[in-house]
Amino acid sequence: MPSSIFTLSLSTIVLALGLSACQQTNTNAASSNTDSWSCQTEDTPFAYSVCRVDAAALASERYSLQLFWQSSDNNEPLLTFNTLLATLPNYETLNFAMNAGMYNENYAPIGYTVIEGKELKSLNTKEGGGNFHLLPNGVMWWDKAGNVQITESNALDEQLNNGDVQPWYATQSGPMLVINNEIHPQFKPDSTSLKIRNGAGVCSDDSIQFVNSDEPVTFYQFASLFKDNLSCPNALFLDGGIASALYAPSIDKQDKKEMGVMIGVVENKE
Repeated sequence: MPSSIFTLSLSTIVLALGLSACQQTNTNAASSNTDSWSCQTEDTPFAYSVCRVDAAALASERYSLQLFWQSSDNNEPLLTFNTLLATLPNYETLNFAMNAGMYNENYAPIGYTVIEGKELKSLNTKEGGGNFHLLPNGVMWWDKAGNVQITESNALDEQLNNGDVQPWYATQSGPMLVINNEIHPQFKPDSTSLKIRNGAGVCSDDSIQFVNSDEPVTFYQFASLFKDNLSCPNALFLDGGIASALYAPSIDKQDKKEMGVMIGVVENKE
């Protein structure tokens, strides 16, 4: 969501994986499954849509997790899932995608952003207002081998300065939802701030989970979903409200919104 609306916005994350036929898991939840990924809708503890991908799949040559932002033709932001789809070569399929990190009024990322090893925006560890600066915030990043991690921003800053990590892709947002299996310390169980929210988690079953709430929820409720229901020791808020966007055709989800960076899983059909 633009920083003029929220000071904090996280880069857009897009996921693309092989598609399969839709099937009903129960009367309230639809899902599409492959051996490596799945998308489904759930109605407890609240209504939400979730797409997951196995970490092992991202280490293969068939699937990759990627970030997308600008057109290679004119360096203008892609803005929509439809534009992104039009840029993919014929041998690639975008199986699911989501908005990534937060962005400003020009749809440019306001936090650390790396695409194919090139740093487009440096790590932002400044204090400020809005969700992005509801510290601790964090970075979702992965190396060239496809190993995905979510790391608190100051901890990643130290790793980068020491040369311990080399992100191939990275998107920064805030706040963190779950940090080392603990809910963000500033979230309150009795909060009344209800909004549509989306985020991602790296989970104990060796999956990466991308969630979009289908009804307004509090930060505490959203974080609890990642910690207690999805068993994700680390999870990151990407954005909320009008900035939350999901592309998951296998469950008939394709938001028509404009956004900055996108994150998605791509399947190579060659």
